[in-house]
Amino acid sequence: MRLRSGLLAASLLSMLGACASAPSPDSNTNTDSSASADSSTAATAALTPCAADPDWHQPAPPRRIHGNTWYVGTCGLSAVLITSEQGHVLIDGATEKAAPQIEANIRKLGFDPRQVRYLLNSHEHNDHAGGLAYLQRVTGATVVARTPAIAALETGKGDRGDPQFLSVSPFPPVTAVRPIGDGETLSLGPIVLTAHATPGHTPGGTSWSWRACDDAGDCRAIAYADSLTPFTDKVYRYSDEAAHPGVLAAFRRSIDTVAALPCDILVTPHPNASDLFARLDAGSDRPGQEPSGCRGYAATGAGKLEERLAKERASTKP
Repeated sequence: MRLRSGLLAASLLSMLGACASAPSPDSNTNTDSSASADSSTAATAALTPCAADPDWHQPAPPRRIHGNTWYVGTCGLSAVLITSEQGHVLIDGATEKAAPQIEANIRKLGFDPRQVRYLLNSHEHNDHAGGLAYLQRVTGATVVARTPAIAALETGKGDRGDPQFLSVSPFPPVTAVRPIGDGETLSLGPIVLTAHATPGHTPGGTSWSWRACDDAGDCRAIAYADSLTPFTDKVYRYSDEAAHPGVLAAFRRSIDTVAALPCDILVTPHPNASDLFARLDAGSDRPGQEPSGCRGYAATGAGKLEERLAKERASTKP
């Protein structure tokens, strides 16, 4: 890196000592405009706070979640970058419109998007998969998903198995999706992610878990827990066992799965669904730490599902 003054050099060395847990920015990425990921994003965060009920496309500054794990999404849609010297993993692509913001946030942190080796997805809807095609083009990464999501990801649209099939928009399709099974792991250097089947919101819903450690050896279990909200179009009914056999039972298992995830830090596809920014802004030396976060998130999902079922029962009464 070319330093412009001795003062900048001293500042950089100081910040590197404090933030040595993050992999070094890729050598072919220009970071002259940013002395460090932490200092630049903290300054940006102070200038552009997210609204309480953010628009999907409101820009958000990138920021560290813990260790080698970074938030690179928008104010309304999460995207998480997990970095290593052997390459990076990105979870979720937001919308087609938001994808360039994700790419820009990766660069702002000093990482090269071309070093992203894998693109993962929470579920096959436009607001989380719509940007994957763009990100696949600019990174050259392999998209990885559970089998029930692959057809939708490769065509840009689900089928009647999706509770929101009639109300969701299509999205740009991706190519050559690599399947991963429930409980299987994806490894890249020191990064090891586990896929957890959590269908219900969509057939291919997947939660992801991994561990992130800082330079002091403080390791945290991070869970990217998929949506547990039982949204439907005007036709779909979770309680219609004849039309959708096994779906309700699978949704309840998904809620139990999320409740049991290793979960020092909870991240959700919509950050405001788990008050992510408020927790990161709490100011502790372990930002976002909330051991009961997944259990609380699952309990909220269970309550919403029961409310939905009650409405379905009420609508069938004479």
